[in-house]
Amino acid sequence: MRSHPDVSTTLARSAWAQGALYAAAAVLLAGVGWLLDPLANWLVGLKWAPMQGPAELLTSVPEPWLTIGLIALGALAGAALIFFDSLEQVSVTLSGERVILKRAGRVQEIAREQIGHVFREKDRLVLLGPQGEEIAREKCDLNARRLAAAFGRHGYAWVDGDPYEDEFRIWAPQTPELPDLANALLAARAAAMKSSDSDDSVKELRRELARIGIVVRDKGKQQYWRGPGRR
Repeated sequence: MRSHPDVSTTLARSAWAQGALYAAAAVLLAGVGWLLDPLANWLVGLKWAPMQGPAELLTSVPEPWLTIGLIALGALAGAALIFFDSLEQVSVTLSGERVILKRAGRVQEIAREQIGHVFREKDRLVLLGPQGEEIAREKCDLNARRLAAAFGRHGYAWVDGDPYEDEFRIWAPQTPELPDLANALLAARAAAMKSSDSDDSVKELRRELARIGIVVRDKGKQQYWRGPGRR
């Protein structure tokens, strides 16, 4: 049953959940920091070991400042990790007329008639168009049941996975079924996937492929592709 078009639902990570994640990450990495002290002392005592130079530098700091510093750095690293993760998380506002996806620095508004299917794929919220084209893929750790209930309540077709799953094929250079532009973009993306500091390039190339109707799925370092669905 579709809701009244003027009634909207917003789903986002709550302040309580965000705070709990900050606390958990800070405690966990503070514990790792605390363990670095005995590890450094153990490494220094060996005749030879990797990272022995940094270990000697650590053990040269007097106690209790070494332990306090390591715990504090670990806690700060944990908090920073969750902060940067939160910048990538999407909040979802939906009504019978549109879906609005918001994350830091980006807002995407999608009209109801542009949406065919909605599903979660691992930690991503995916929206497909009526012909199976990918129109949104955002990082989302919101509860899948809450998402499914909200989308269903507003009349969207929530599914358990990609309804065009069987149409994915492994990509090889110069695949004859693909246009030259798609092959070039997939080749560039394959090269970017081999680099540890090119995550933004990989995402942008996926978006460029989506603009020409090619949906990409990764399994390890191998790319699989499909065109618009035919159902």
